[in-house]
Amino acid sequence: MTNRTISALIFTILLAFEFSVPATAFVQASGQDDPLLTIGGKPVDKDELIYLLSKGNKSEPGTPGMSREEFDENLDLFINYKLKVREAEAKGLDQSEEFLREFESFRENLKAPFLIRNSLEEGELRKAYSRMQEIIRASHILLQFPPEASKEDSLIVLRMALKIEDEIKNNGSINDLAVEYSDDPSAQVNKGDLGYFTALQMVQPFEDAAYNLQAGQVSSPVLTNFGYHIIKVLDRQPNPGQVRVSHILVRIDEKAPNGEDLAKRKVADIYNEIQKESTIWENIVKNYSEDPASSQKGGMLPWFSVGSMIPDFEMAAFSLTEIGEVSPPIRTRYGYHILRLEDKRPVESFEAMEESIRSKILRDSRSTMILSQVMAIQKSRYNFDENEVNVAKLRTEMASVTKNSFAQTLIEKDLANNQIFTLKGKSFVAQDLADFMAEEEFTLRNKAGIFDTWYERFAASELNMAEEADLAANNKEYRMLLKEYRDGILLFSLMNDEVWQKGLMDSIAQKSFYEKNIRDYQWKGRVDAFIVKVLDMTQLDAARKMLVGKPLSEELRASFESSYKLSNPLAYQTESGNIEYSDHTVLSKADLKESYQELEVNGHLHLVLLGERIPASPKKFDETRGLVIRDYQEYLDESLVESLRKKYPIKINPKAKEETFIALNQ
Repeated sequence: MTNRTISALIFTILLAFEFSVPATAFVQASGQDDPLLTIGGKPVDKDELIYLLSKGNKSEPGTPGMSREEFDENLDLFINYKLKVREAEAKGLDQSEEFLREFESFRENLKAPFLIRNSLEEGELRKAYSRMQEIIRASHILLQFPPEASKEDSLIVLRMALKIEDEIKNNGSINDLAVEYSDDPSAQVNKGDLGYFTALQMVQPFEDAAYNLQAGQVSSPVLTNFGYHIIKVLDRQPNPGQVRVSHILVRIDEKAPNGEDLAKRKVADIYNEIQKESTIWENIVKNYSEDPASSQKGGMLPWFSVGSMIPDFEMAAFSLTEIGEVSPPIRTRYGYHILRLEDKRPVESFEAMEESIRSKILRDSRSTMILSQVMAIQKSRYNFDENEVNVAKLRTEMASVTKNSFAQTLIEKDLANNQIFTLKGKSFVAQDLADFMAEEEFTLRNKAGIFDTWYERFAASELNMAEEADLAANNKEYRMLLKEYRDGILLFSLMNDEVWQKGLMDSIAQKSFYEKNIRDYQWKGRVDAFIVKVLDMTQLDAARKMLVGKPLSEELRASFESSYKLSNPLAYQTESGNIEYSDHTVLSKADLKESYQELEVNGHLHLVLLGERIPASPKKFDETRGLVIRDYQEYLDESLVESLRKKYPIKINPKAKEETFIALNQ
C-alpha cells in the first residue's frame, strides 16, 4: 500500500506506552447515534477509525487519496483489532488491578499537553528563549527591609527608593549612589554594576523590569524577595552565545607589600613571552599559571555564556574574535589573567535548550506565577464562587488547629456543613476539605496558616479535576488518545495471554504444529562449502597455496582463518558451512562436481572449496524452532480472530462506512 494504512503496531502491540489515563475518566466518542459498525451489539464510532488512520500519516498535497481496496483492507484490520478489545472486555481485563494500575500510572503524561498549565508554561518558555537572544548590562541599587518589618517600615523603604530614583533621573550617578545607599554587599566593589546578563539569570521581577527598559532608562522601584531595586540599563546587545577560553592566572600576594607590582611585572613578562613565534601556549600555562584546576590541562576552562563569570573576565573573553587570539593581561579579584580564545558557538536552538529552560523556570518564582494564573483561569472557566464569609470564619476559627484535629474541631464548632465554595454548580463544604486533608499524605513544614494552605490545595485539586473532566467531555483529540491507549493495553494483555506467551512457552504444541506443517520447514539442496572473497589481490597467491588441491576440512578452515586474521585481516572475507546453493549468490554459479574453483561475482574473485553435498530434506525441530514459534503465534492469532468473528456478530453501517471513506479522502 502506498497511502495511509493502519499501523500494524496498533493491532498487535502498543509498545510505546507514553501515556495513560484513569479508566474511570474514559468517555465514549461522540456520534454513537450513527456508528460505523457494531461488534456483538456494541457500537464503534467512525471517528475512531478516522483518527487511527489519520494519526501520523499526513499525505502530501496533491497525492492520491485512499483507494477502495486499501480502505476495505484497513477496515478489516480495524474490525480484528476491535474484536480483540471486545474479548478483553468480556474477560474482565479492563477491571483487573494490573490494568487499572498501568492505566493510571501515566495519567499525568497523557493530559499534560492539553492542560491550561502546559500552554502557560509554553508561553514562558518561548518568552525566556526570546529574551535569551539579547544580553543586558545594568546597574542597580538595593534597599532591603529591616528584620520583622512593619507596613510603616516598608513604606519608609519605598519612599527612600523613590527619592533615589528621582536623583538618578535628575542626572545623579547610579554608581555613586549605589556606593552610598545600596544594601547589596558587592556594591562597595562594583558600584552596583552587575555586568551583562540574560534571561533566567536574575529573579523574575528584576528580569522583567530590566527587559522593559531601553539603554539609559531607569526603573521605578522593583520589589523582589531581596527588597526594592532601582535599575538602570546601561547597554543592550545581541547575545554572543557561548565561548570557550584557556587562561593563565597570576595571583597577587596580598601579604607582600609590593604584591600587586610583582604580579603585574610577572604577567607582563609572560605576555611578552607569548608573543614570540616559538612559544607553545600549553608549555607557558604549565610553567607559569597559578590556577591548579586548569594549569595541567592547557589552562582550558568549560564553555560559558554571558552572566556565568565575573564581569571583567567575561567581557575580555567575549571581546576575542579569532580562534587562538590572546588577550592582554586583565585584572580580576583572583589576580591577573591572560586569555586565549579556543572556540565560540551561537545561542542554541529552542529545541536544544527547551528542557534546560523548563527546568530553570520550574525552579524559580515563575512556577508559582504559572500556578496562580492556572487557578485564575480555571476559576473563571468553571464558575468557581467562593463563600468569602464562611471562608473568613473558618480561617479565624481554625487558625491554631492541627491537621489531625481539624475534622473533630469542625464538628465541635458546628462548622462542618459550612459552604466554602461552589464549582460548576456543585457545593463544597468544610467537611469536604477535612476529608481531603485526611486522605492527603502531606505535612506542612510551617505550621502557621494551616487553613489557608490546605484550603488552597483542596481548591486546586478540585479545579484540576474539573479541568480533566472538561477535557474528557469536550476535547476530541484527548478523548481519542485516551481510548487508543486504553484499548492498546487491553489488546496487549489479550494477545500476551492468548498468542505470544502460549506460542512461546507451549513446547508440545510447537512440536505438534511443526509436524503438521513439516512441508514448510525443508532444507533445499546444500553443500559443505568454504568461500573466500579476495579483497586484496596481492594476497591471492597466498590463499591459493593454502586451498588448491586440499580436501575441505574443519582443520583447513580454522588454519586459513587464523593465518590471515593474524597477518592481514583485511585481505579476505570468508563464509563456510552447509549452504543452500540454488539461491546463493556465489554457489548458484558453481560447478558442484568440482572441489576447487575460482568465480568472479559482483566484481570480486571468490575462491570456492566444496565438500559433501546434502540432498533436500526436512529441517530438524531444533534447527527451525524460532521460525516454528513465529508461525505458530501467527496461527494462534488467526485462530483467535476466526473464533471471535463467530462469537461477536459484526454489522457494518453502509452509510457511515461511506462517510468514513469520504472523510479520509478529503
